[in-house]
Amino acid sequence: MRKVAFITGASGDIGSAAARQLAKDGYAVALGFNTNESAANELSAELKSQGFEAIAVGCDITDSGSITSALSLIKKELGEVALLVNNAGISKICLFTSNSCEDITRMINTNLIGCMETARQVLGDMIRAKSGNIINISSVWGEKGASCEVAYSAAKAGLIGFTKALAREEAPSGIRVNCISCGYIDTKMNAELEQEEIQAVLEEIPSGRLGTVQDVANVISFLASDKSDYINGQVIRVDGCWI
Repeated sequence: MRKVAFITGASGDIGSAAARQLAKDGYAVALGFNTNESAANELSAELKSQGFEAIAVGCDITDSGSITSALSLIKKELGEVALLVNNAGISKICLFTSNSCEDITRMINTNLIGCMETARQVLGDMIRAKSGNIINISSVWGEKGASCEVAYSAAKAGLIGFTKALAREEAPSGIRVNCISCGYIDTKMNAELEQEEIQAVLEEIPSGRLGTVQDVANVISFLASDKSDYINGQVIRVDGCWI
């Protein structure tokens, strides 16, 4: 039976790595994007050229109606979503007092509420099927907190709490909910830091290197597989022992 995965933020670095890995794992992948349609279409074409099933799906996770439309298209083209990877997110580095109320609202809506709403909408089919898997992509800052990323840290902390609570609620229905807490991953989102700042971070990581998107994709692959069948409500840190 075909398994369908919906990856939000699939046009980004972690999302695209996750999509490539899940396609190799046998999933038909729905590549969620908001603004970067060209990247999602290119990834879809790449995967199709390799014999995998993939579609690009526009989805603004801060808009409930957009999520509904995206899931309707996925169900029509691929089938019901068996795996949701809540990966879409934004960040902003600045003093907390430099944020406007709109900045904070956008951060929370994208990194937390949008993930919750997407999960809420996929859960109906999962509960009926008595099977399903949700993987939330958080951050070590959601565990530890980061100066100059206060709103981001708060949202990612909320995502961790959401993971633990939802897992307890949905486990009796055969649904697993887990979270990946990412450390410093070498992505375009983190590329805005100065080289000196990156070097300073690198010196703090006992493993001696920055994380790669494939490091995260490997854990997504594991959590999406039957090998992790008894793992539920957990936060798995991918940070090279940074914190």
